[in-house]
Amino acid sequence: MESPFEQDSVHGVLHHPAQPTGEALALTHGAGSNCNAPLLVLLARAFAEAGFLVLRYDLPFRQQRPKGPPFPAAAARDRQGVACAVSALKELHADRVCAGGHSYGGRQTAMAAAEHAELADGLLLLSYPLHPPAKPDQPRTAFFPDLRTPALFVHGSADPFGSLVEVRAALALIPSRTDLLAIAGAGHDLIRAPAAFPDVLTRLRALMLA
Repeated sequence: MESPFEQDSVHGVLHHPAQPTGEALALTHGAGSNCNAPLLVLLARAFAEAGFLVLRYDLPFRQQRPKGPPFPAAAARDRQGVACAVSALKELHADRVCAGGHSYGGRQTAMAAAEHAELADGLLLLSYPLHPPAKPDQPRTAFFPDLRTPALFVHGSADPFGSLVEVRAALALIPSRTDLLAIAGAGHDLIRAPAAFPDVLTRLRALMLA
């Protein structure tokens, strides 16, 4: 069952599992999208079928503007939005809460976890934008050494925001447990990812329970 979710500054859709496992996932979108992105909807439904309570939600910048990219100067507010979404799931009595996002949403989620190690039990980072396309000299990994939360990176082999070689090198900077699920032939949109959702679930659970 899916239902609209509105609580304080959190706006999104809540996916209720038929057979709850006590696990939960807060899932958000990239810079050019919103919580209704097809990838997020499909992933949320797959996780709900596996027993997760899933909240897919809009970041504050998207709540403020229906279209347009986020403002870099307001990124801290988006990270606060991540924390609020995770907190909302904890208030619904989830035993273990993961936080995840696609591209920009995943980056802000990971940064929020680096700032607050107790934020979540695990991270699901879809198409993490290691650097702008064709600009590997502008890495977005400065905070990786501060990341203490287990993290699963799901990345396409044709993603212009970072090659698989670059992702593997970046993961070596992270002191917490990490895993990389490579999607052959997929670009930044991860349109080929749904077939790998069972593997995503298995690997994320393994990271959290290790």
